[in-house]
Amino acid sequence: MSPKGHKEEVNKSVLTKETTMTEDYYSASPTASRTKFAPEVDDGDGEEVSSKNADCNYAKGRWVADSRRPFYSGFGCKRWLSGMWACRLTQRLDFSFEGYRWQPQNCKVPEFDRFTFLKRMQNKTIAFVGDSLGRQQFQSMMCMASGGEESPEVQDVAREYGLGKPRGAIRPDGWVYRFPSTNTTILYYWSASLSDLVPLNKTDKASNVSMHLDRPPAFLRRYLHRFDVLVLNTGHHWNTGKLTANRWVVHVNGKPNENKKLEDMKNAKNFTVHSIVRWVDSQLPLYPQLKAFFRTISPRHFQNGDWNTGGTCNNTTPLTRGSEVMQDESSDKVVESAVRGTRVKILDVTAISELRDEAHMSGYSIRPTQGINDCLHWCLPGVPDTWNELLIAQI
Repeated sequence: MSPKGHKEEVNKSVLTKETTMTEDYYSASPTASRTKFAPEVDDGDGEEVSSKNADCNYAKGRWVADSRRPFYSGFGCKRWLSGMWACRLTQRLDFSFEGYRWQPQNCKVPEFDRFTFLKRMQNKTIAFVGDSLGRQQFQSMMCMASGGEESPEVQDVAREYGLGKPRGAIRPDGWVYRFPSTNTTILYYWSASLSDLVPLNKTDKASNVSMHLDRPPAFLRRYLHRFDVLVLNTGHHWNTGKLTANRWVVHVNGKPNENKKLEDMKNAKNFTVHSIVRWVDSQLPLYPQLKAFFRTISPRHFQNGDWNTGGTCNNTTPLTRGSEVMQDESSDKVVESAVRGTRVKILDVTAISELRDEAHMSGYSIRPTQGINDCLHWCLPGVPDTWNELLIAQI
């Protein structure tokens, strides 16, 4: 389904390459971090794939139609799924985007079964830490693990992690749920920048907030020892508009930033991603049970403008951009560079998600905003379910 031109376009680069920091900010080992794959598997189409002594690149492969998708109902997963992302509850009429799975070229992705998954994750904690795309992945995981059912027995244990809805906040700063049958805990903590945020004046709600680029969030420092799987992400908050709106003031080495290079948001993001990866990597020997992943950036698909200038993503036909990704490298150069030579693994979803422009919220919403299209977040069920399939395959 993917013409040669589409393959070549994806191979070159799915996203515009971001500028990278100069070598005086960080150094990286040339040894890449990849997951080893067991030999002799079936790719699901009757073709046997020999991968003995080969590295498994889960981001290289193709989208294929699969009538066994989705894993849960977009009507029924109301306890875990935000209404603003439940496309089945909107006026959208086409849901063909729900019926696809990602097939890596040389890897076997086991068919997801929620009971098998929960048993495998018995007495373990999975933590998603990042922005609203991380929250979507968390909600997807909750819907997958519960089968989209109400599951009243599942416990809300957010208080164990000091999470809840801060006074005056629109929403909680995180959610934590535990499946009592297996003692499996799944949590999400909002940290859009993956940096430590500290109000300059804790008694003043309008106070500016120091954003320490070289310091991991206090939540991670406090609770990392309790996690068995950690999934980090950041990306779309790194712009001057968000910086101003959140009243974030960039800090490095415990004081306001004085480095001109870090005034550029791309450089600041790059610096922070490398910083937190190095910190997590330094902690992994202390917690041998912990597996850490950094998810690559989720692509935007705005056309003819941005979210606030009339940009749209009106396509509803799957795979018009092609169905295959044949490149070996990641389209997210920042994350790929940061994890290289570390024990933090890459969860590479950028190029495969780039092909799925029909699966965004677009102009559909149960609370539509006049003239605004959401070409950043995804419909659920949808693409983030695939991110979780690839995560589970690599745990």
